[in-house]
Amino acid sequence: MKIEKSTKILTKNKKPEKGLLIRIKRTGGRDSSGKISVRHIGGGARKMYRLIDFGQNKQNIKAEVKSLEYDPNRTAFIALVEYEDEEKRYILAPKGLKVGDKIESGEKVEVNIGNRMKLKNIPDGAEVYNVELEPGKRGKCVRSAGSNAVVMAHDEGYVLLKLPSSEIRKFKDECYASIGVVSNQEHKFMNISNAGRARRMGKRPTVRGSAMNPCDHPHGGGEGRAPIGLKYPKTPWGKHALGVKTRKRNKWSNKLIVKRRVKK
Repeated sequence: MKIEKSTKILTKNKKPEKGLLIRIKRTGGRDSSGKISVRHIGGGARKMYRLIDFGQNKQNIKAEVKSLEYDPNRTAFIALVEYEDEEKRYILAPKGLKVGDKIESGEKVEVNIGNRMKLKNIPDGAEVYNVELEPGKRGKCVRSAGSNAVVMAHDEGYVLLKLPSSEIRKFKDECYASIGVVSNQEHKFMNISNAGRARRMGKRPTVRGSAMNPCDHPHGGGEGRAPIGLKYPKTPWGKHALGVKTRKRNKWSNKLIVKRRVKK
């Protein structure tokens, strides 16, 4: 199957908007005491962070799409929009959005790609992204490339959404969501073809536990290649790994989950 490059839709020779750029200090996976708390992070090409407007709180003011741009900090593409009062902001770009299109955010607006509105006013079967978990707290979920949630039903102050993980969950109908599917659907076919590209992405080398010594990893040791010799795989710190549930049993949002995700 031939995959057409999605980067063709991006605006050519467009530099990032200076007023919407900030520099974020890198941690290299280290915490406040200087110890590595997240492994395999470090290096990477220099990049500026683009300030994304996940809330789109300018209500009932139309904005024109000025450009579609690549963002090195996320998998999806972003769009530079200019409101009627000449304010510019970056938003997550949905699939099908083009330069020159007009978008709008409000409690109840037209159900068009890129528009943002309350879940209670979005019809069943519509595809949405950048969904709020709590009203007014900006979009938190369904933001990665090619992802979308589907409105399943409306039920007494809640809206049922089928999330990309196949989980069906209740959201308050006062929460906002954007119409459409997140852009750059071909990202899942991306192949990190060599080690240099991974280093430029800020990923340091990962060593298999079975290639280590017994003092460094539970899987280590043995003569030549050997199985892990355990009932189940472990982390370097001896905890269960692979297929273990990590969600808290008594988490408050458990009551909002109607159907758990399907195991793959």
